[in-house]
Amino acid sequence: MKRSAFITVAGAAALWPKRAAAQSFDELVRAAIGRIPATVGVYGRTMAPGAPLVAYNANVSFPSASTIKVLIMLTAFRLAESDPSVMSKVITFRSRDYIGGSEFLAYASNGERFTVHELIVPMIRVSDNTAANILITHFGFDAINATARHAGMKHTALRRHFLDTPAILRRHDNRTTPHDMAQLLFEIERGTREGIRTVASPASCRAMIQIMLGQTDRDKIPAGVPHGVAVANKTGELTGTRADIAIVDPFGMSPYVLAVYTKDLNDWNGGAYGIANISRLVYHHVAGTML
Repeated sequence: MKRSAFITVAGAAALWPKRAAAQSFDELVRAAIGRIPATVGVYGRTMAPGAPLVAYNANVSFPSASTIKVLIMLTAFRLAESDPSVMSKVITFRSRDYIGGSEFLAYASNGERFTVHELIVPMIRVSDNTAANILITHFGFDAINATARHAGMKHTALRRHFLDTPAILRRHDNRTTPHDMAQLLFEIERGTREGIRTVASPASCRAMIQIMLGQTDRDKIPAGVPHGVAVANKTGELTGTRADIAIVDPFGMSPYVLAVYTKDLNDWNGGAYGIANISRLVYHHVAGTML
């Protein structure tokens, strides 16, 4: 849904809507979505069978931004299950490969060597774009997109490296849907929880969650849950886009997955606040607590 104006995050918490006795959870979520100045897609579900918690534009295609880095990570872990040396393979960093948004590799020396695992962690936790691009080149687009198909992600495709300006100008974006990404996280949590192979082995699923628990960008889905509740998430940001996907309370008693995407966003802070507000509503609905 699109709106022309939206409050900024500064002071916004004091203006969060009060829960009206007559409003259902669905009504509250739709109202929260309507206040985000963008096209919004949301999908959330618990680990129990049945209807999702929320599904709004869940199968609409959105720019994935950096959330698709979870798929790159999954590719590495799946390959390592048949060849344990995959994670310890060494890749040489070249200065010419450096691009913006690469906090981890910002001070790396030309010719410095990193293992695959050493690149995966900052790719997720600080969303290092250069690390992601090195891994894309290392594994290849075909292998990563094959992982998406294996995971049942019918509407997800990695189509370019990060910050590839010519591809961006051609609108050759990496794409996904809220349902695809939420379902991927659901299978990762289910593999851990039930000790069964889903999109990867139980050990791989647990290891991926542990990496995501170290995510440093916490201003969206994590901002909507109480302090101390574990959130394994991966954010994404592009011009006009803010997104976050998360497993809330992984390894806990009542975990759930939530994916929120925006596009055509005209208020950067409003996007983050809006995602946090949706997260807040979903958390309290699952917990059965009053807002």
